[in-house]
Amino acid sequence: MIDAILSNLREYWMVHSLLVLYTVMLAHHAWSGNRKTKGLADYYVGGRSMGGWVIGLSFFATYASTNSFVGFSGRTYSWGLPWLLFIPTAVAFSLFAWIVVAPRLRAFTAAMDSLTIPDFIGFRFRSTPARVFAAIIVIIASFFYMTAVYKGIGELLSVFMELPYRLSIVIVFFIVMTYTMIGGFISVVKTDSVQGVVMMIAALLLFTGTVSAAGGLGSFAEVRRQPGGEALFTWGGGVSVPLLLGTMVAGLVKFAVEPRQLSRFFALEGERAIRTGMWVSSLTFAAVFSLLIPVGIYARRVLPTGIEDTDLVVPTLLSEVFGPGTSAFLLVSMVAAAMSSLDSVLLVMASTTERDIVSVLRPGRSEDHEMAWTKAWVALFAFITMLISLNPPGGIVELTAFSGALYGACFFPALVLGLHWRRGNGPAVIASFAVGIVVLLTWDFMPGSAIVHEIFPAMLLSTGTYALVSVAGEDGADARVLALIAGEASTAVTPVATPDPRRT
Repeated sequence: MIDAILSNLREYWMVHSLLVLYTVMLAHHAWSGNRKTKGLADYYVGGRSMGGWVIGLSFFATYASTNSFVGFSGRTYSWGLPWLLFIPTAVAFSLFAWIVVAPRLRAFTAAMDSLTIPDFIGFRFRSTPARVFAAIIVIIASFFYMTAVYKGIGELLSVFMELPYRLSIVIVFFIVMTYTMIGGFISVVKTDSVQGVVMMIAALLLFTGTVSAAGGLGSFAEVRRQPGGEALFTWGGGVSVPLLLGTMVAGLVKFAVEPRQLSRFFALEGERAIRTGMWVSSLTFAAVFSLLIPVGIYARRVLPTGIEDTDLVVPTLLSEVFGPGTSAFLLVSMVAAAMSSLDSVLLVMASTTERDIVSVLRPGRSEDHEMAWTKAWVALFAFITMLISLNPPGGIVELTAFSGALYGACFFPALVLGLHWRRGNGPAVIASFAVGIVVLLTWDFMPGSAIVHEIFPAMLLSTGTYALVSVAGEDGADARVLALIAGEASTAVTPVATPDPRRT
């Protein structure tokens, strides 16, 4: 056993060295974040005082994990050129989130002293049941997403470094759990900003290296003449159009509805930071995905024998195409990409559990007590997800898409309409959650399910349900909500005390 470990250290000394340096950076950010964290608002949302550059990079980095580098890049290998539509779709969803959601969500949550998406829903609609239901959805969807990220890391380390898949999962668990638990939101965002820059460099290296190995930019045309290559250049050839569009929407609607992404908006210091963050994140998505998504199609020239599991395309490229130095940097960059998503999801799960479930059931505890328990939830959820990831229930893209579909179907009407329409109440929110979940789980048994992806009917029916119940029921908007919807409150509004539904 010891001989095997020493042999691995000697063969992959460069990777291990970079991982040690990266871990030192994480430790520094955890220490720095812990020093600056004085209360729950700091630990959950950075005290609402962070600038547009750092939040814009964090918004990108927390999304672009191994799901992007391994799952999305590799998927072009089997789905072909139509998957390139993912690039402009990602930019469009990013702009939508920053223009339609960010300004009002920042204003609402500051005015209501809200720290999580479920407590925003509870405060906005004056409904404790809606708040708790939202928290449960966050926890379930987060498990699916984190499992996808863990799987990506495990595949990378097992293929490239010949580490056992399960050992890779355990190592990442300990690292991410520790620095997230200690440093909180400030540590996470600082690490994300560095990782965002590293991922941009890694995307450029991965693209240029793969294109060079394939024979140049024009070499993708040669793929058409390979066995099965013609299908990759036609709509519906490599993948059915409904599945293509549904997977994109399910994966990208997260920009506007997923708590780990939206928590970045809570932390913005004002309107100028919102504008800066919008351009930083949207342009970064455009640049990085323009480099990552085509990698799979060029890989058909480099790895022509065929790979059934497209999650293995990029790990195989690293081990067979790139030199030791470049491969080491790319591997560590992708591990960093994964951690930048895991830490955010862990923090969201823990804060949601403590603030929106435990504190609702056991009100009146001190802030120090709540923070200590939040850190304990970080450790517990990291451990549970690690166990699930040892035998993951699906592929990276599928797990990511299901998580996004769940958020889109449940949270889209409550968030987007709740921020822009005065109507709405607790029963409408709960009904929309229930309809969205039922449609997602039963759509495969419905006539026409092969033609339309479940994300579309789920979002449409949940939104329609929300609107109908809102109109038919009591208006849940108080005077402050009406003022915020009318745009009479500044995004730089000072937080004020909010009547907590859990105590009413």
